[in-house]
Amino acid sequence: MKCIKSWWILFIISLAVTIPFVAPYLSLDPANSRVPISTGSIQFSLLVAHIVSACIALLTGFGQFIDRLRIKAPKVHRYIGRIYVISVFISGILALVYISYIENFSKAISFLVLAVLWLFTCWKGYRSAIRKKYDDHRKWMIRSFGITLVAVSGRLVVPILLLIYYTANGFSLPDGREQMIEEALNVNIWVGMIINFIIIEWVMRKK
Repeated sequence: MKCIKSWWILFIISLAVTIPFVAPYLSLDPANSRVPISTGSIQFSLLVAHIVSACIALLTGFGQFIDRLRIKAPKVHRYIGRIYVISVFISGILALVYISYIENFSKAISFLVLAVLWLFTCWKGYRSAIRKKYDDHRKWMIRSFGITLVAVSGRLVVPILLLIYYTANGFSLPDGREQMIEEALNVNIWVGMIINFIIIEWVMRKK
């Protein structure tokens, strides 16, 4: 019962974090983008397609781990699983293409590593299911969904990173507020990945 409640809490938190971020892009207006958009390029279209497919992966990913659905409606479980895999592949490949538009090297590398790990873990989970190695399938899909949730944890850690930056600089902003935010956004993906991997591996070892 406690596990189910925790799952719903995580679901609600994920929605609360992602909806405000995604909403501006649903207008399909580049002027509402949270990142600079190059005029006359496909950057905005790539970004929107990546975000939408990632949201589908997030929503269907939660459905994959509902035991009642997996046991009592295995066909529905498999159908949702296929949607998850397809959306991850689409979003991950689009992310690899979009990286060419990221000017900051540290941020570009973090997205590259995230996309590669996302695609790899999802592929391993899918292949395990095809080969009917269901224990391996579950482990790899947990890892895959953990990477999906970096979209959430990477944003949740930003206030903590800002506080650490502010404290490390003697409770001052030597390079201004914008530089502090930029520094936090350069490492938040790395921190989100590390935290998620630690939690995932700890939970799987505990089970």
